[in-house]
Order: sequence, then C-alpha cells, then structure tokens
Amino acid sequence: MKHMRLWAVVGAFSLLVALVLSTLARSQGAAEPVFSGGSYLTTITDTAGNFGSRSVITLHADHTMLAVDSGQQGPIFYFGSQLGDWKPAGGHQIVARAINFAYPQGPNGQGVVRTDYVINLSPDRRHVTGTETVTAFPLQAENPYGEGGILVASAIFQGDRIEP
Repeated sequence: MKHMRLWAVVGAFSLLVALVLSTLARSQGAAEPVFSGGSYLTTITDTAGNFGSRSVITLHADHTMLAVDSGQQGPIFYFGSQLGDWKPAGGHQIVARAINFAYPQGPNGQGVVRTDYVINLSPDRRHVTGTETVTAFPLQAENPYGEGGILVASAIFQGDRIEP
C-alpha cells in the first residue's frame, strides 16, 4: 500500500512537470513572427497637421527599402525616389534611412537628401505611424549618412498596409 501511494505521488508529480513544460514550450513557440516586410500607403503631414503628400513605403525582407512620394516631381520640390535600408528597433518599431537626389540642386548645392524614419507598426502590422526627418547635403559631400547637412523638414505619417 505504501509503494502504491509513492507511485501515485511520483505519477502525479510527473504529470504536473509535463504539463508545466508543455505550457512553457507553447508560450515560447507563440513568440511574435519575424517581420518580413511589406508596403504601406501613407499620408504625410507637417507637425501642425497640414497635408504634405502621399507616399508608398516598401520594406523588403532583405532589409532594403524604397519610398516613392506624390510630391517628388514638383511643383514645389523635385526629387527622386528614396532608396535605403531598415532595421528593427525593438517592439513594433523600425528605424530606416534612405537617400534621394534633389533636382535641381538647392541654393547651397544640396543635391543629396537623407530621410531618417521612425516607423511604428501596429501589432497586426496592418497600420503604420511614424516620423521622418529630411536633411540635405551637397552633392559632393563625403557621406550623407554622417553628421551635418541642412535640416529641410520634419513630418509625421500614418498609413495602411497594401494588401494583394
């Protein structure tokens, strides 16, 4: 009788351990999937909320990015599409940097424009909000990814994932 109670306790303990390990394995397996990119149609406004333009930001799985903007062919500014890269910044946040070329060059010879993005993804990754900071550099600057340059604009954006 004493051995049967011992085996019952050992069996119950084993069952409890198996249950705990199973729960832990499921919770670790439920980790958030790695973000593999997507395209978002955004509306860009200045910090006062005034409409600026519409843009498509595409974050590729290989961590490159492309952004095209409705205002890039003028009439106020003339610039090309933005090309760059992105990386996760923790949680549902991404930081990205891209460059484009301004046409014609600005009054101080600015011809390369860097845009720094902070992109916040919704938990379901269907919506984005964020900020972009635009800095201009002379066309012959050594490194437009470095310090310096002329702050051109700061803006905010929000948008939705483009679904097929």
